[in-house]
Order: sequence, then C-alpha cells, then structure tokens
Amino acid sequence: MKEQFKKFLNEEQDPKAIEKITSKLNDLLMKGEEVGYIAVQKKPAITVFPDSIVLTNKRIIICKPKNLGLSMDFTDYTWDEIVGTFVKEGILGSEFSFSTKTDIQTSIDYIPKIQARKIFTYAKEQLDILKNPVAATTPIVETVQVEEVEEEEDEIEEVETEEVTSYAEILPAAPVYETYEQIQPQAPAPTGDRKLSELSKEELFDKLQNYKKLLDNGLIMQGEYDAFKKEILSYM
Repeated sequence: MKEQFKKFLNEEQDPKAIEKITSKLNDLLMKGEEVGYIAVQKKPAITVFPDSIVLTNKRIIICKPKNLGLSMDFTDYTWDEIVGTFVKEGILGSEFSFSTKTDIQTSIDYIPKIQARKIFTYAKEQLDILKNPVAATTPIVETVQVEEVEEEEDEIEEVETEEVTSYAEILPAAPVYETYEQIQPQAPAPTGDRKLSELSKEELFDKLQNYKKLLDNGLIMQGEYDAFKKEILSYM
C-alpha cells in the first residue's frame, strides 16, 4: 500500500501525513475502490497534524487528525451526493470546497495550488463519469470508415425516336445546281431539204434573214449566227 501512494509525494505532500493516511486506508477502501489523488493541507505556520482529502473513484474522504495524531476522523461523501466542486486560489494556498444535495458545504483551506488543481480536475472527471456512465465504461475504438468508391456508370439517355415515313426526312438535302442546256438553233430546213449549194441567191438571203431573226429573239447565240452567216455567204 505504501508503494502505491509514493506517486503523491512529488507535489509538496507531507510524507508523514501520507504515511498515516495510508495505514488507515487499508480498512477504509471498499471492494473495487481505487485512490485517485491525495491532497495534504500546508499552513504557513508549522502544522504537525494537517488535514487531508482523499479522492477515490467512489467518494471523497476528509481526514482530520485528533488526539495529537493518535486517531483520525473520517468523513466521506459519495459522488452521487455531490452537486459541485470549487477551487479558490489565494496567495498562501488554495481552498477546495464542494457542496452536496443536502446543502452541506465542506471545504479545506491551505491546499498547495498544484494539489488543489489536481483534486479539482479529478473531481470533475468523476462527476462526468457519473453523468455519462455509458461513455465512461464503453472503450473508445477508433474505426476507420472506408468508403467504397463506386464507378459511376454513364447514364444512357433514351431518345425517343419517331417513325420515319419518308427517307427524305433523314437524308441530307442535296445541293441544287442550276444547269443550262444549250439550245441548238433549229434552222428552218429548206424546201425539200435542199443543200445550200442548190439554193439561189434570193433563197440564201432569205435564209440569212431568218438566222438574223433567231439571233435578235435570243434563240441562237452570236457565235452560232456568225458561223451560219459565214457558211451562207460562201455560196452567194
């Protein structure tokens, strides 16, 4: 038991006070009860028998020596009785106090600051465990959630198709080219299909006049008229 409480001797606790408390706690601790912290009073003047406060996982125990240290009074308060805890820091030390549901206010003064802060923190932790017992007893297991990356399938849009009744609706329109067909002049055939060499000059002259009318009416082109004219003039 003494080895267990040596860890509290590095924060200005009085070794003699810790040793006395340790010898008494053997018969005070319940089954499953563990000491979390021990704070010892330290007054400016020499204190032969300082008061102490023991915090366990089940209660707060106030230890006050009497009869010159030959005996000790113990007063305990379970965590479910305690409403709140308080720390008031001063120049010569700190005062730790707590209140209960029955409006009992208990305090111990001249606690070294570092010890007062430790018991205040421990008390807060125990009160939180009492309020949230499930969170305190359930071990926290960190789980890494692996998100499965699903390949996004390309959505194929269904396009409504209309029935084609005519191929002209789907075939591209072919370019339209304007074509001009060369009009071949149709010269009036001489009577009895006679050749130019067989015609007289009057008939050749009439024939040339007919070609001239065709040219003037736009039925033949200038080049064609010139060719006919040259041919007729060769027989005149």
